[in-house]
Amino acid sequence: MPTRQCPHCGKDVFDQMTQCPYCREALGPVPQVRGDRVREAEGGSKIRQGLLYILLAAIIHYFAGGYSAFQLPLPIQPIVTTYLSPLLFLGGIGLALFGFYLKQTA
Repeated sequence: MPTRQCPHCGKDVFDQMTQCPYCREALGPVPQVRGDRVREAEGGSKIRQGLLYILLAAIIHYFAGGYSAFQLPLPIQPIVTTYLSPLLFLGGIGLALFGFYLKQTA
């Protein structure tokens, strides 16, 4: 069960208790962490994650498409460069735009 610290005596008590069993003081409600700051932080992480997906798609397309001088040891199917890397790229763009939306509405 999740616990929290008693603000009066400092001992750990279960978060659903209304009174501390050690010091017998009344405990207030559990504070909620969801808010504008959390939503803004989620937006920032979504933007970062989307940009990493875009970078990963570009790297996959570069090496799998044969644009580099480096030869891969395994043959890459054309479906990777035709459908999968552009799909990953578009998904990254969508995730980054969703992150921007979360930051703007926070």
